[in-house]
Amino acid sequence: MDPQLVLFRRQYLQLFEPDFLAWPPAQLLRNADVQGWLFNNLFNHEKNPHLPPQRYQVRVLKLLVAKIEKAIEDPEEDEISDDLMTHLSALMTELPSELTAVQQRAYVSFTCLPGNASANNEDEVTEEPTITLLERRHLISGSRTTGFRTWEASLHLGAYLLSTPATQDLVRNKSVLELGAGTGFLSILCAKHLGARHITTTDGDEGVVEGLKENMFLNGLGESDQVTASILRWGWALKGTWVADDCDEWPYDVVIGADITYDKVAITALVGTLGELFELRPKLQVVVAGAVRNADTFEAFRQECGMYADHYSPARAQFNLDDIQFEAKPVREQKALFYAAAVPFRIVLITVPTRQE
Repeated sequence: MDPQLVLFRRQYLQLFEPDFLAWPPAQLLRNADVQGWLFNNLFNHEKNPHLPPQRYQVRVLKLLVAKIEKAIEDPEEDEISDDLMTHLSALMTELPSELTAVQQRAYVSFTCLPGNASANNEDEVTEEPTITLLERRHLISGSRTTGFRTWEASLHLGAYLLSTPATQDLVRNKSVLELGAGTGFLSILCAKHLGARHITTTDGDEGVVEGLKENMFLNGLGESDQVTASILRWGWALKGTWVADDCDEWPYDVVIGADITYDKVAITALVGTLGELFELRPKLQVVVAGAVRNADTFEAFRQECGMYADHYSPARAQFNLDDIQFEAKPVREQKALFYAAAVPFRIVLITVPTRQE
């Protein structure tokens, strides 16, 4: 199958904004076989149980039909698929209100290709490495958590981890702890596609953790001993808690976190928890990614890390922070894990110096 159709499908299943979809060219859209492929792979619920929500389907399908109409040169030879038109009519008949729609959960499917890999035929489409999540894209809970949707920094860190064999080895066969996991995208990526030995995935919000567990189950990890999901609130001592017990059973090699530095109020607690984790595992590697929407906030995180020993104990080693150079590709060059690069992204590697005995 034409790579342009495969790319279009990947973006559509990730609920990419319709105005920015990579629409197939006119010569493809007027083709009856292509229209049949589009219906079966984008709108046919019998073949795709985790389709986008109705209002999103309508937005895309209306534009698709308009583009097909424009592409048709000879109405006697070319026409619009009956399946596409029938489906659009059915969607419009049962369309939920905007108020109802924003309260509903939506399936979002992410294609997780390693490096520059791409699928070029229809058979490969169904075999692509994917992660499907149930998200509440418009909901922020009463505790101000934003953990009901997958944010750009998670996708950026995911793209980095997938980018080369060396970055994949950061988590392959390793025991990984995720902080502020939200929907669980990164934890599921590590468990399902990057070969992590064990994942302990955490968030500070009980409702988010329940959704996180559901997403684990949705991706075939619900009954697996490979993944543990639980509540972890930052700033609390970890010795003598379930975290210390879990670390004894699955000694952590890597800690990951994305979009966890956006709130200045929580930064001190976060850095305190990182310090507690280094006390448990001094050789930890901590990888934190953030979208720098506010330069002062990310700088506050760096400064707090730099002052950690002064705040807590002079005997404790300073954090070493090293910037990881990984640029987000422009949207038009992205082949999977689509996200806007309107703001800069930062990825830092945090370690502590080896103590001299």
